[in-house]
Amino acid sequence: MADFQQAARIFDANDGMLRTAQALDLGIAPATLYTMRDRGIIVEVDRGIYRLSGYPELSSPDFVIVALRYPRAVISLISALSYHDLTTQIPHSVYIALPRGIKKPEPPYPPLEVVWLSAEPYEAGIETIEIDSAPVKIYGKEKSICDSFKFRNKYGEDVAIEALKNYMRLPASERDMPALLHYARINRVDKVIQPYLKALI
Repeated sequence: MADFQQAARIFDANDGMLRTAQALDLGIAPATLYTMRDRGIIVEVDRGIYRLSGYPELSSPDFVIVALRYPRAVISLISALSYHDLTTQIPHSVYIALPRGIKKPEPPYPPLEVVWLSAEPYEAGIETIEIDSAPVKIYGKEKSICDSFKFRNKYGEDVAIEALKNYMRLPASERDMPALLHYARINRVDKVIQPYLKALI
């Protein structure tokens, strides 16, 4: 019982959630971890990711699981646009960006839609938000719009145009036009976006 109490304190100090490797590194014995799972002291929210029982349900489990399991993944495209309330599209997968050369993850859950980006487009516009006490990497509004134009042939030009229109309806204080044009240049879609911007301004 003392082992379980100590392990529970370790979980609690880490916002109630740990990957197996983290738990072992922090001194929780494998037998203790799996007995806690079997007794319902912790619950397995995804393969190899455990959360203390009694903690509130995850509000965005898909984002949290992706962030914990794939540290280099950045929430992007339709998933990011949906998070920023810039699209009416309902993402049926989690859209992520990875650096080129990284192998596509093959998780049983959640389903992923992956795009690979070279260094500059991948690194530009990353924000870190906290969801259920987990740090989640996501592209900001302006970068997400520019990504939707970059991949318009794959995911639909209508998605990109809708996102831009919704963005332009935001109060001026919530828009960053220099950033939008900056990311458009990085994604090499500045000439594509500019006619739509002129029509909307």
